[in-house]
Amino acid sequence: MSVTSASRAARIPPEVRLRRIGGWLLRGILFALIVAVFAGPLIGIMATAFSGSVHKPSELDFIPSDLTLDQLRAAFHRGAGRYLLNSVIVVAVGLVLQVSVSALAAYSLARKKFRGASIVLLVILSTMMLPEEVIAIPLYLVLRAVPLAPGVSVNLLNTHAGMILPVVGWAFSIFILTQFMRTIPVELEESARIDGAGEFTIFLRIVLPLCRPALGTAAVFGFIMIWDQYLLPLLVAQDPKMATMPLALAQFHQTADTENVGSGLIMAASFLAMVPTIIAYLAMQRFYNRGLLAGAVKG
Repeated sequence: MSVTSASRAARIPPEVRLRRIGGWLLRGILFALIVAVFAGPLIGIMATAFSGSVHKPSELDFIPSDLTLDQLRAAFHRGAGRYLLNSVIVVAVGLVLQVSVSALAAYSLARKKFRGASIVLLVILSTMMLPEEVIAIPLYLVLRAVPLAPGVSVNLLNTHAGMILPVVGWAFSIFILTQFMRTIPVELEESARIDGAGEFTIFLRIVLPLCRPALGTAAVFGFIMIWDQYLLPLLVAQDPKMATMPLALAQFHQTADTENVGSGLIMAASFLAMVPTIIAYLAMQRFYNRGLLAGAVKG
């Protein structure tokens, strides 16, 4: 085999070999640039967060020196643990409610035939076209006095509920689950009805298990959407102790400017804010990838 390969390589014209080598070098350079663009900021954040050297507010390390946890301790000392807990509470409760409501809405749109179903879905999708800043003032007024009964209202400002309820309904999750449920054979549900299963039983035991890939995709995007919320906590969290990690990062940045603190503290807080997102993606990666590919090929 080696003799044959050498003889074939010898028959390749020099100009062809040069073009191949040039192509390999070009691909290597492009891959290196892509890695630098996407992984460079992450490497810089992690290296600076665990570095023991003193940095100016605009400096980053890409190779950590004197590995230490002092920056993380300083971030926790300034309240990062409390902010992280607030974000975890909001994401955990909000994501469960969001996926549950989206699944119920998607099942109704995918399986229940009623007049104007397409218009309802179009109206739901149109909410994604509105920037958050447009509804900021109306949302603030509603959360300040949420009506429960005639003459009875409750103030949800400065509460976890005020940051959770507005993210329960999300058009993106409803759309993904609706499109996926439409690919599930109706015969499965009809067979269950013949066996005496009720509507809720069919939804829980037949439809939802088959929707695990789409549920994983909706959960990953929903987690990122809720975790990265900035404007909503800014409206609701009037007490600094109720702030979430995005607000905390802004506070750390202001602290660094006013107290002449280096970038290590900001990078340590940024690293703490990234860890839950990375863990959530790795935990749901299998369902996320299957959900993205679901429906691409029909058999």
